[in-house]
Amino acid sequence: MRWLLMLVLSAGLARADGERAGDFDYYVLALSWSPTFCALEGEARGNPQCDRPMGWVLHGLWPQYDDGWPSYCWTSFQEATRAQTSAMVDIMGSSGSAWHQWKKHGRCSGLSAGEYFDAARTAYDTVNRPEVFRKLDRDVRLPPRVVEDAFLKANPEWEADMLTITCKSGRIQEARLCLTRDFEPRVCGQDVVRDCSMSNALFEAID
Repeated sequence: MRWLLMLVLSAGLARADGERAGDFDYYVLALSWSPTFCALEGEARGNPQCDRPMGWVLHGLWPQYDDGWPSYCWTSFQEATRAQTSAMVDIMGSSGSAWHQWKKHGRCSGLSAGEYFDAARTAYDTVNRPEVFRKLDRDVRLPPRVVEDAFLKANPEWEADMLTITCKSGRIQEARLCLTRDFEPRVCGQDVVRDCSMSNALFEAID
């Protein structure tokens, strides 16, 4: 009986891991440049996202604190279903990516899986993604500021400190926009505003 009691107590403690769902200050909407993801890790993993000519893909909608972020929160809602994750493939690249985002970030939103994916799609649809990048016919090297300026021009209601461009392995990696819980642009926290400082980051054209 003692071992059974310990098992029950251990299970209860495991359920308490992670921060409290729904307790956060704002969202970060992360858009990844698919050619970068595929070149650095997606193709090696056989990610189906890399079988299609995709540009800015929804990496995730991340609940954020003004300093730091929650992750892997416990939630009373049911886990995301295969149908729900599959329905996000058109903007998230693969159902596996959608599942990971629900598990790590979506649970912390305080929403059900269906509500979270609806919110992620709504947030994604609020962004005008610069068409100029889809028209590139060759790889280019450029300062990340050029990418940021293109986003600001396409979304004139934004300000520079509401958006950051990241790099990875010498390449343009992501555009991250900070949003209120009502999906209005807002100033990012200091831990988010860390623009890539490269002067010639590789920006690979869509195949």
